[in-house]
Amino acid sequence: MKKLLSILALIALVVTAQAQNVSMENSRRVATRGYAEKEVTPDIIYLSISLKEYYQDGNTKKKVTIETLEKQLYDAAMKYGVKKENFTIQNIYSYNTADRKKKNNELLQSRQYRIKVTDLKSLNAMMDEVDSQGLQNTNIAGYDHSQKKAIEKELKTAAVKDARVNAEILAAADGETVGKSLMINDNSSFSWNDVMPQPRAYMAMSKTANAESDAVGGNGLDIDVRPIKLTCNIDAVFELK
Repeated sequence: MKKLLSILALIALVVTAQAQNVSMENSRRVATRGYAEKEVTPDIIYLSISLKEYYQDGNTKKKVTIETLEKQLYDAAMKYGVKKENFTIQNIYSYNTADRKKKNNELLQSRQYRIKVTDLKSLNAMMDEVDSQGLQNTNIAGYDHSQKKAIEKELKTAAVKDARVNAEILAAADGETVGKSLMINDNSSFSWNDVMPQPRAYMAMSKTANAESDAVGGNGLDIDVRPIKLTCNIDAVFELK
């Protein structure tokens, strides 16, 4: 008896599926794609900063330690609004100055940090508080936006509406009208780092370069954050009345 009921249930499912397929095949419909785009200027920067130990005036007895440099960077970051959890160490390296004349084989340390900065206007002031000779390099590791979810929702909504408008244009050309949507497929894939504005490289500088830098205003970072174009594609199928 149970086996018979199972067979009947299976037959019912097959018949229902076939009926739905026939209904879809016989229905009049129109398939379109909706598109939306928007230019957005990121308001969050992920900054990658490398610090390195060095000897003052080449004197191996006057080493500026990585701990000293790290404290300068950490204190400056906290002062200008960076949250503690947004200041992290990414990598730790060691290197040798290879000064054969002084027979110095001491390994010097270098550390790479990742800092999430939300107040972009504070970048120059923050970097000015770090010993420029201890700065190995600085670059932008990524971008983000505080209203990312809302922006993506806005684009998806606009793309769905655009798909319906396109469907109405096609339907009207054939003397038809558009009904409810039968299928909506989200093809959007937002990448906030596809277009990376290139800042001026900020490297460890010699005494001469330091003097020139001080003359023009310290350790300024020339970062030009330009708008990023986000796009959204939606495929949709609408019923024809």
